[in-house]
Amino acid sequence: MSATAENPPGPATATAATATATAAATAAATTAVEERVTARVITDDPLYRKIPVALRFAPAEPLAVRIVFPAGLSPEGTDNEWVFPRALLEAGLQAPSGTGDVRIWPCGRVQAVVEFHSPEGVAVIQFDSAALRRFLRRTYAPATRSA
Repeated sequence: MSATAENPPGPATATAATATATAAATAAATTAVEERVTARVITDDPLYRKIPVALRFAPAEPLAVRIVFPAGLSPEGTDNEWVFPRALLEAGLQAPSGTGDVRIWPCGRVQAVVEFHSPEGVAVIQFDSAALRRFLRRTYAPATRSA
């Protein structure tokens, strides 16, 4: 006779295993997405400036995405985070979209432009479309859906 047949797991062991499996499934079901990409600041200068940017998605806010710029770009010296609808990012990869603080449009076949409007001015940032599409695909992956 095997050890398992002689000593079947008791209710406490089964409950602990179930709780562990449930916790792991819940954690997987609410995984945030962060993708680090390089973008380009577009100015009147013929040379552009590359900057690191974080693209973020949290399952707790399934309709929103975040673009976070490093502290070095902000007059306050803090990270600059923009939150806007995920649907706007999707639409902007296909055709010009947005009428408010964030506007997005395709720029040729492989790039997209995101324009940010604030009281301090306008920032125009160019992204590789493939990086934005990859990020969006990850936000729809089963592991990122809220429970």
